[in-house]
Amino acid sequence: MPRVGVLGSLVWDEIHGRDPLAPPAEEWGGIAYALSAMDAALPPDWEIVPLVKVGRDLAARAAEFLRSLDRLAPGARGIEVPVANNRVTLRYQSHARRCERMSGGVPGWTWPELGPMVADLDAVYVNFISGFELSLGTAEALRHGFGGPLYADLHSLFLGMGADGMRALRPLPNAPTWFSFFDIVQLNEEEMGQLGDDPLTVAAEAIGSGVSLLNITVGARGVVYVARPGFARLTDRSGVVGAAGALDGTIEAQDAAPRSAPPRDDRPSGMLLHTERLAPPAVDVNDPTGCGDVFGATCFARLLAGDTVATALEAANQAAARNATFRGASGLVRHLRGGLVPA
Repeated sequence: MPRVGVLGSLVWDEIHGRDPLAPPAEEWGGIAYALSAMDAALPPDWEIVPLVKVGRDLAARAAEFLRSLDRLAPGARGIEVPVANNRVTLRYQSHARRCERMSGGVPGWTWPELGPMVADLDAVYVNFISGFELSLGTAEALRHGFGGPLYADLHSLFLGMGADGMRALRPLPNAPTWFSFFDIVQLNEEEMGQLGDDPLTVAAEAIGSGVSLLNITVGARGVVYVARPGFARLTDRSGVVGAAGALDGTIEAQDAAPRSAPPRDDRPSGMLLHTERLAPPAVDVNDPTGCGDVFGATCFARLLAGDTVATALEAANQAAARNATFRGASGLVRHLRGGLVPA
């Protein structure tokens, strides 16, 4: 059976202010949302391999959560490490705004660790939950050492961390180089704003770096996507890391990829990039936590199933909206499939 690796951090969340009248909630977060969405959206012939390191203090509970997934590959598990698991305290000021503080010491992956684990995979979904899952060098090794499609939600790469663990939005260092390592990249609206004042220029530079599809989530307004010419399905992706260059009808991208990246030889000329905003269904938001993670994992799962970009993004919008009506990641798989979840 084909296998997709899901790389990220399992985080134990403490959530304040989600319901002003309720005490803080404690539950699994982070990559748990993406794993749940992937499990719900994958076609039946695919399996999930978690590429997740788990602190020793929560390893048993993490194993229990992973066993709740239906599509988990036989024998797949988290990798226990002898440190405290990552924990995040989230304080919501509104549905759209929150502050977070992270603690824990789960280390990122090195290529000698990760390379053997992706050797028999068919696709890899990367979600930067802590922001420390991959260094720039490991990401480059993944791109050059793995031939399948790569999806990246760059979220926490845009979050700096102070000595007290508080996370703060910041520009992403080496952004064009990060873009060049992935076929599909996901950002939210605030992160996009950290890359430049003109979204069209930023999008053109991302496509020029080698990205085939750029997804910008815009909260309750859904998603704005930008696709390179000719990219309608995952089978249209190039297997070659792109170098910077001009696309006729777009803004020229300058020095957008590392020098080591070979140039594309399959880039259509004389065509405009395709962009569109797709709106989600209207819902009464119960909890916005994890909506971006559910969106990205669902989008990639449906692309792996053979859906067109527009169809995959519609499914992702539906799943993210459904996630917003549910609290937490435990039981989320069943909820996303339309089932009833015991209280």
